[in-house]
Amino acid sequence: MCGRFSLAVSKERVSKKFNITIEEDIIPNYNIVPTDETYIIGNNFPKNLQKMSWGLVPYWAKDAKIGSNLINARSEGIASKLSFRMPIRKRRCLVLADGFYEWRKEGRKKIPYRITMQNEPIIAMAGIWDIWNDPNGLPYYSFAILTTRSNEEMSKVHDRMPIILSTQEEQKKWLEELKLEEILNMMQTLKSGCLDVFPVSDRVNSYKNNEPELYQPIQLPPTLFD
Repeated sequence: MCGRFSLAVSKERVSKKFNITIEEDIIPNYNIVPTDETYIIGNNFPKNLQKMSWGLVPYWAKDAKIGSNLINARSEGIASKLSFRMPIRKRRCLVLADGFYEWRKEGRKKIPYRITMQNEPIIAMAGIWDIWNDPNGLPYYSFAILTTRSNEEMSKVHDRMPIILSTQEEQKKWLEELKLEEILNMMQTLKSGCLDVFPVSDRVNSYKNNEPELYQPIQLPPTLFD
């Protein structure tokens, strides 16, 4: 799964990587939590950077509270699930990050780890989005991150991970109009050997902590080593 992630990169770097025009500076967020607004590239405007709220609120929802339970969407069986079956067909996006966090269980403790791509400062995670109208008729845009089974590096921390679209070809194709079979075939586990996975401070556990120091690796006590 993906419970937290981060994005603190320049608009110039994002613009160059995805060949899009960005007017305003990207506001850094070192600890993006569910319901936060953050940056995506959607198939509705593939040449623009947009902000949406993390936690999918389906168009048919009674209220926005459901979003906090729909931050991730399992790729397995997604085409038949009520909340996801329309977005996976029609409303896909790239969720931008420079890394994400996951927690490894060690007895009664949960140790936070940071995961980044090797030699790649920006990660494009596969996402889906939707529009919900609030009681006043105002549109609320939100998204969920797609997940799949972990690769070798991630399996040491958790059995699930985000679907990462690692090439420009994959990223471009994800935003195109595709047949369902093509979409499902794209939802694969990232090949092993591409990620750096390291423990970080438990300060990341609190949404109140949001600073660059959260990125720094820490040394675990010997009893917590593999």
